[in-house]
Amino acid sequence: MDVKAIDALLPQTQCTRCGYPGCLPYAAAIAAGTPINQCPPGGTATILALARLLGRDVLPLNPENGVEVPPRVAVIDEERCIGCAKCLPPCPVDAIIGAARFTHTVVAALCTGCELCIAPCPVDCISMVDLSVEAAPAGAPLPLANRERYEAHQARVQRRATERADLLAARKMLARSPNSQIP
Repeated sequence: MDVKAIDALLPQTQCTRCGYPGCLPYAAAIAAGTPINQCPPGGTATILALARLLGRDVLPLNPENGVEVPPRVAVIDEERCIGCAKCLPPCPVDAIIGAARFTHTVVAALCTGCELCIAPCPVDCISMVDLSVEAAPAGAPLPLANRERYEAHQARVQRRATERADLLAARKMLARSPNSQIP
């Protein structure tokens, strides 16, 4: 089965609740035979769509992965935010803006509701609210846009890791050479 067709049916929240590091790895696992009922954000609608596509039986959502809830977005209580920036790296779609020692905020129109920003927050200033016109006037982001932002986030993370590794390798090489000056 075509992994891309399966991936296109997933909500692209990149929440990892299915047990995989993102929607595409879960789609590949489904193509290899993994059950189609592991995605809480997709819920019943996604299970039904996957069952139709793959000709599999409809299964209830696996409760070990979470429960089906209405679409939600993260909200940061800016009065309590200490600017630690620990919420920024786990956001798979870069929906949180801010910098170290500054208050952060969530761009609700970009938030997939993955909840990955909640755990690293040391002051518990992040909560999830149901998606509403008040929370996100533009509505939920489309899965295709979520996938594109996730891929851009992953590319940026990989680029930074490569740049850091290159810099460390250059510093090590300089340190080994005589009369070196380490930058």
